[in-house]
Amino acid sequence: MQSLLPYLLIGLGGFLGANARFILAGWSNQLFGPLFPYGTFFVNVSGSFLLGFLLPLLQAGLFPHSRPMIFLFCIGFIGSYTTFSTFEYETHKLFDEGSWLLALVNIFGSMFVGMLAVHLGIGLARRWL
Repeated sequence: MQSLLPYLLIGLGGFLGANARFILAGWSNQLFGPLFPYGTFFVNVSGSFLLGFLLPLLQAGLFPHSRPMIFLFCIGFIGSYTTFSTFEYETHKLFDEGSWLLALVNIFGSMFVGMLAVHLGIGLARRWL
């Protein structure tokens, strides 16, 4: 049987990350107003920075217990805090590997297909309202 520790660490990190997102996004929106989604913008940018900073250090094994820290912080906390950071990191990796076309497909595909999915979801929900 596989160890439950990774799942527990991801769950704990996810709990903390989701609550951090809720608190910081709400605070940002109160501070700056509803004209622009400042909270989401702040969370996405800060999460991207955190993942870009932590994951390479942890993958390099610079800290003891790097693997559990990846589960707790990178997958759990940051993954719950914002999935946008994962999108950014994976797209950067594609650019880094020289896969420019795939990186651009990921960027524009995620944005446009994601926007289409939101539009279709809203349209479907409105049919039930």
